[in-house]
Amino acid sequence: MKQMKTVGIIGGVGPETTAKFYLEIIFRAFEKNKVARPPILMWSLPLKYEIEREMLLTQTGEERYLPFLIDAAKRLEKGGVDFLVLPSNTLHLFIHQIRKSVTIPVISLIEEVARFLEGKKIKRVGILTTTTAVKNNLYQEILKNKKIKTLFPDRNDQKLINQIINRLVLNQVSNNDKEKLIEIAEKFGDFGAKTVLLACTDLQLLVPKSKKMKIVDTMKIYAQAVVNKILER
Repeated sequence: MKQMKTVGIIGGVGPETTAKFYLEIIFRAFEKNKVARPPILMWSLPLKYEIEREMLLTQTGEERYLPFLIDAAKRLEKGGVDFLVLPSNTLHLFIHQIRKSVTIPVISLIEEVARFLEGKKIKRVGILTTTTAVKNNLYQEILKNKKIKTLFPDRNDQKLINQIINRLVLNQVSNNDKEKLIEIAEKFGDFGAKTVLLACTDLQLLVPKSKKMKIVDTMKIYAQAVVNKILER
């Protein structure tokens, strides 16, 4: 069997999400290749909580992430990885800068999700993400080009989502937040959507399920794309 590619994970936003992403790669790789586990290097960003809190609750200071992301990318490249991934939807705001900082490929979560939705012939999708991601058109433009209409929560619900994500970053998982998230997701049905994206990888920690809507975890889509790249011939 051909040697597997080594993936470098820019992680730590937050650590528990990164850990789950790592395990998702391991399990999905095992389904396709039971000979050996995939080679993985990971760098956890040494971020202060105030930086994450500032972006989540006030939608400011996102540029403070960039030096950490560039440093991580360069460290992993020096470590010998074949390609890089960033299991954070919102921080894909900086994927162009990250790509310019290294000579190896950086796989985009946003591009992989768009490709997935197009393949499933989904024409309308509700998106649960950070306000920063919404303001910076993280999904709108790429999905519009694929003729997929994007729907977002109203202002109050969006503020609540930011608060839920901030609590998740602080490892404060609650059933109440899970129920609120499902309620927000199901509102998209009133606008003709049947599919909802968990487009903040921290939200998957709540494992929300709905009888009315199909809730799609962007982390799982990304993990499958990573495994495909690792095993690519």
